Amino acid sequence: MCGIVGYVGEKHPIKILLDGLKCLEYRGYDSSGVVLQNNSDSQIIKSVGKISNLEEKINNEKLIDSKIGLAHTRWATHGEANLVNAHPHKVGKVTLVHNGIIENAKELKEKLIDEGVEFLTDTDTEVACALINHYYDKDIKKAIEKACSEIVGSYAFGIIVDGVDEIYAIRKDSPLILGIGDNEYFIASDISAIINYTNKYILLDENELVEMNGDGYKITSNGKEVKKEVLVANMDASSKEKNGYPHFMLKEIMEEPVVLEKTLKPILSDMSLLPDLKKYEEIHIIGCGSAYYAGMIGKSLFEENGVRAIVEVASEYRYKKVLYDRKTLVILISQSGETADTIAAMRKANENDIDTLAIVNVKTSTIARESKKQIFIEAGPEIAVATTKAYILQVAILSLLAYSCGESSNKVIKDFKDLPGLLREVLDRKDEYFKIAKEIYKRDNIFFIGRKLDYSICMEGSLKLKEVSYIHSEAYQAGELKHGTISLIEEGTPVFGIITEDDIREKTISNVEEVKSRGAKVIIVTNSNIEGYDHVIKVKKVSKYVQSLLVVPVLQLIAYEVAKLRGCDIDKPRNLAKSVTVE
Repeated sequence: MCGIVGYVGEKHPIKILLDGLKCLEYRGYDSSGVVLQNNSDSQIIKSVGKISNLEEKINNEKLIDSKIGLAHTRWATHGEANLVNAHPHKVGKVTLVHNGIIENAKELKEKLIDEGVEFLTDTDTEVACALINHYYDKDIKKAIEKACSEIVGSYAFGIIVDGVDEIYAIRKDSPLILGIGDNEYFIASDISAIINYTNKYILLDENELVEMNGDGYKITSNGKEVKKEVLVANMDASSKEKNGYPHFMLKEIMEEPVVLEKTLKPILSDMSLLPDLKKYEEIHIIGCGSAYYAGMIGKSLFEENGVRAIVEVASEYRYKKVLYDRKTLVILISQSGETADTIAAMRKANENDIDTLAIVNVKTSTIARESKKQIFIEAGPEIAVATTKAYILQVAILSLLAYSCGESSNKVIKDFKDLPGLLREVLDRKDEYFKIAKEIYKRDNIFFIGRKLDYSICMEGSLKLKEVSYIHSEAYQAGELKHGTISLIEEGTPVFGIITEDDIREKTISNVEEVKSRGAKVIIVTNSNIEGYDHVIKVKKVSKYVQSLLVVPVLQLIAYEVAKLRGCDIDKPRNLAKSVTVE
């Protein structure tokens, strides 16, 4: 959510800033802007909508000569998505871009109004900018530190000041890195924004203040200089390209067999790489969105092996009273490792001296650094907002963890080893999925039904469809249909029935018959021989630990094809953000 890029060096920054913003589009945004500066002369250009709109405005402007600039993509939190509220904001001599939420913005704003400050926007960001400017008297660093000491909430700030060709940056609970090039320096929300220019970077810890100019950089904390390790990103520019695919989402779905093999092969060769979970009496699985639905599958599999498990949405877990009255492990699931609510849930567990295990993609993320144990998935960059390959890897790791709590089985291990090849066969049936998509893409409502673990699959399938196609879609436990939901079924309503569990197959089929008799168009995804419905997609029958990993990609591809037929912005769905770094 929101993206920040900053540059200072020997070049005019506009191309670098625009390139960076385009690389951060996946984070979600509704407006964008840049500021260029040359001593006391500054130029702010902002636009609503796509970055291409901003680029068009820039192309029609005469740009000042500059070697320093900031750029920003805004995902609206305080104030509507319009030109006035777009970043950067300038108050007095201070210009600022911001990712995060200032929770006490109202109180700070009232205080500043009493001091005679006038506000032009509805944003919390302008309040932060005004507060820094209010305290600015020759020493901008002291002003920033003073302002930040009064701010409650999360922030990553990029700041420039009239008359000083330097960039200042500071963060708390929102990600920000310092990039290091040849006689040029960057700030960015993540490395993807600057990877075209450098792969060297420094992770900024909370409330470390950076000042940088064309000659170098300096990091301080509480007024004292801090020396930091320079890291090298294992990523190149080509990993952010579509490589011939029309959308990143499709590319990332088709990469699933490759990343599965990369992630699972070392573990399957040496299961001791997994932490020993048998010493825990209870497991809490925490996530948001698709990570939460991955956790639902994990919970089912843990319970199959007699392990007490609960799965919670991070935004609820962080605030509820949790009884840590057993030997407990808290598993945190996050692709980015920067999900605000999941970070808060992790810190809650850490504060209670509870073991935490992160399943995370980004090795340098906050969750990776602060959790007590980590399992890294090897998804690589995931650019599409709707997760696909990262979700598959999260489920795969949870499945292996659950398996490690039960009896060993050569067949299960073989299923895991065969999984990449089996998944390729599933993905190769795109014509079949396209045919289904053509029959349902004009519908207003679509439903998914299943029982037990199949219901967890339904939740992810429904989410993926609504995320990218904007069709209203819901997932229900099949047995709950008669308790109200069946009233929504009418002639031609598409209903997906997920049927993979032998012990309740006939029960789910009975529920499917109930919607069929009321005119529903029924699409079955199963590992059994089932006939008599509009479409039946059969996948290979494998171990319960692996089965969902052959079913969900079917639903991912159908969601993709439906969204494509509807002309949706598949990689950047409206109102959504990839990395939810605010509450």
